[in-house]
Amino acid sequence: MSLANGRPYLAIPGPSTMPDRVLRAMHQGAPNIYDGPLVEMVESLWPDLRAVAGTTQNVAMYIANGHGVWEAANANLFSRGDRALVLATGRFGLSWADSVRARGVTVDVLDFGKSSPVDLDRVEQALRADVTHSIKAVLTTHVDTASSVRTDVAALRACLDAVGHPALLAVDCIASLGCDEFRMDDWGVDVMVAASQKGLMVPPGIGFVWFSEKARAACRGNDLNTPYWDWTPRADASEFWHYWNGTAPTHHLFGLRESLTMLLHEEGLPQVWRRHDVLARAVWAAFDVWSQGNPQIGLNVADPVHRGRSVTAARFGAPHATRLRDWTEHRAGVTLGIGLGMAAADDPAYHGFLRVAHMGHVNAHMTLGALAVMEAGLVALDIPHDPGGIVAAAGVVAQAERD
Repeated sequence: MSLANGRPYLAIPGPSTMPDRVLRAMHQGAPNIYDGPLVEMVESLWPDLRAVAGTTQNVAMYIANGHGVWEAANANLFSRGDRALVLATGRFGLSWADSVRARGVTVDVLDFGKSSPVDLDRVEQALRADVTHSIKAVLTTHVDTASSVRTDVAALRACLDAVGHPALLAVDCIASLGCDEFRMDDWGVDVMVAASQKGLMVPPGIGFVWFSEKARAACRGNDLNTPYWDWTPRADASEFWHYWNGTAPTHHLFGLRESLTMLLHEEGLPQVWRRHDVLARAVWAAFDVWSQGNPQIGLNVADPVHRGRSVTAARFGAPHATRLRDWTEHRAGVTLGIGLGMAAADDPAYHGFLRVAHMGHVNAHMTLGALAVMEAGLVALDIPHDPGGIVAAAGVVAQAERD
């Protein structure tokens, strides 16, 4: 007997659960890509894409996943021999550094580990040591999808300004856009990248690069650029096909129109941020109870201030995390995320980590249900924990309604 029969719930940090409305919007025949309703609809996307990023500046769209928009940002930001400073708070910061390095750019990495936020004192020291201002850009993740560490981007910009360093500030918002508060212009971000499959609730396949006029001017003439990755014709398109350097990702665009309507024009972005905050805190409350007297259980990021609101990385001790993930998926229909980047796959410690996603099209019953399944699995598998996590999580949701 399995209790997994029924509608499964995917609680991994992307692709996230897609709204039925988005899927229905995509479920139609191929459109005319030269004029008519598709072309008119796409014109409505650009103001909303600026709004969701908190900018009035430029946005370029690519047929790509998150790694693809790293490539797009790299191609437009740098020339061979340029220098970048990468601030890594987990696997994806390090991976972006690898992507930049592979293009012939000199990369300095400040690695803050897998559980700690950016140390602004170390950043300041690195910037002050660069007396010739050879660092062209500082790159970081807003929320690292693997570690769930959140970077204080506004404080990072303040650090750059205090030092007086002219480097551009580029931020990966792939795991945070539409989940955590982000204000590109207010926080002085020059380049921002994101993708469709997480907080934007659309299938993987579209990537975005937002860039400031300052970045456009600083990067004009870079020798890493190519016709496909060049952000200028995409942001300043004179013909419809220029937006994608070819055929448009038609059905993704139908889905994106629906998701942006839901986020911006129905729920409203501040309420979206608030919803994600409440659901994240509900997850944390459950873990706080489960871990009492059980040091093998714990959240990856100790201070809530430095935790992302879209995904929570946690440990259960090997092999309990893998045992629990297997049980929740195959016995109860809830798929949790692997502990990506926390240990090598051939290391026994790998089986001690997992991630719980609470991003995009997610509400109280989905998150509380996932937590209840997890607690049932802890009991079924005799994994040591303190009971009462669901009561604590429900209390967070209830209190949010009173506030």
